[in-house]
Amino acid sequence: MSVESFISQRCHAVDASGIRKVFDLGAKLTDPINLSIGQPDFDVPDAAKAAAIEAIRSGRNGYTLTQGIPELRARIEAALIDEFGPLGDARVLVTSGVSGGILLSLMALLNPGDEVVCLDPYFVIYKHAVRLLGGVPVFVDTYPDFRLHPDRIEAAITPRTKVLILASPSNPTGVVLSAEEMKQAADIAERHNLILISDEIYCQLSYDGTAPSGWREARHRTLLLRGFSKSAGMTGWRLGYAAGPRPLIEAMTKLQQYTFVCAPSMVQYAGLAAMDVDITVHVDEFRARRKFVHGALRDYYEIVRPGGGFYFFPKVPDGYASATAFVERAIENGLLIIPGNVFSERDTHFRISYAAEQSVLHRGCDVLRRLARP
Repeated sequence: MSVESFISQRCHAVDASGIRKVFDLGAKLTDPINLSIGQPDFDVPDAAKAAAIEAIRSGRNGYTLTQGIPELRARIEAALIDEFGPLGDARVLVTSGVSGGILLSLMALLNPGDEVVCLDPYFVIYKHAVRLLGGVPVFVDTYPDFRLHPDRIEAAITPRTKVLILASPSNPTGVVLSAEEMKQAADIAERHNLILISDEIYCQLSYDGTAPSGWREARHRTLLLRGFSKSAGMTGWRLGYAAGPRPLIEAMTKLQQYTFVCAPSMVQYAGLAAMDVDITVHVDEFRARRKFVHGALRDYYEIVRPGGGFYFFPKVPDGYASATAFVERAIENGLLIIPGNVFSERDTHFRISYAAEQSVLHRGCDVLRRLARP
């Protein structure tokens, strides 16, 4: 028998990332205009680099406590107290990125057949992580405004529903949910006895005021996920954290012991330093880029102005069969963007990342304006 025949059904149920497919196509281009990448274009802060180097040189290279080094957990807890008040029974776990936190939380919560409600569009890992664990993702359409629609969520809930996942600011839409929308989501979770997972990896990249947190509304049944990838440019360093009810954090900690073991040791010391870095200059730069891209494209595309993150999610113009067809045409013109079906059950929109230099954004918007009229 071939090795291929041994591959599990759960693996076959997950398609290769559509983002990686775009990267593969882009590798064939000379000087591509890359508006596809989902990571900041600024470097890791010098203070974080220095802290990681010092940790390596001083021999702090072994396993840490599964839940994270005490210094970092204490710093995270202090920041949460400053933002939300006393933590009460809540606990903190340092994770290998927010993606690690998502996987651990779903491992801790789901039994086969349990349903997880996700707003559509959604971050790519939600759908596939739920399926890998034997759960059932249930998608709530939020088009065309990408806001939270309580009536649609209520209609999707069944006796098997166990979890509601929210991401704000959102990847891929950039939409920031309001405090009222967060309260509505918490009320739904309360009425239906659900766990609310609030993915806030982009929370520091918010351009019209502070992004409201789901943790404020229903802490006793909410898991807060945050990290360092987007705010500190540490995407490859894999560092995040989870805060939530003690029983859930303890279950995630137990599972981390037998999976990730711990977040990378030297990176935890880097994260400790990164928490004291002022990123205002980067927030201001992203805000300016958002303004430019919105101004360049709003007369050509149906487009929702994002409140945070660094993405736009425009609708493909009439004349194209699908977002996939539109993206193929864009790649033919040297522009890398992501088709909407990577993030959605629809294939009608596409994602632009404005985490790129101004000159690249100018070139990319020029191509998009040309493609707007096929």
